[in-house]
Amino acid sequence: MSEVMEIKEGDLILARHIPSDAAWRDGLNFFSPDADFIQVGTWGYGTGKELKAHIHNEVQREVLWTQEVLFVRKGMVRANIFDTNQKKVAELNVQAGDVIILLRGGHGYEILEDGTQVLEIKNGPYVGANADRRRI
Repeated sequence: MSEVMEIKEGDLILARHIPSDAAWRDGLNFFSPDADFIQVGTWGYGTGKELKAHIHNEVQREVLWTQEVLFVRKGMVRANIFDTNQKKVAELNVQAGDVIILLRGGHGYEILEDGTQVLEIKNGPYVGANADRRRI
């Protein structure tokens, strides 16, 4: 089984790459510590498993950084990872079934296969491109 890989700048985690065989194991698997602004986990259960119904309570949160999650449904993407000083520190080939969590620093993408499909999730509320990001 492949291992979850973290790209760091000192102790600061910039990104976490979760290969498909690590992401899609049996049971409930979370890949985010409680302090991350975005929480990422996967489920793998058989027929008949019941997850009890619930409602989330209104909770005041302070969010300082936009964090993103990409799930590559089909194809392949190269994720270029940059540290907080805008220096490129890693290239990750993220393929079908893989998940990547982008926590800090910067990132850019290259599509490596025709027909690539990616689901992107990020925390909100969205405040607009000019306030939310700057180009490297």
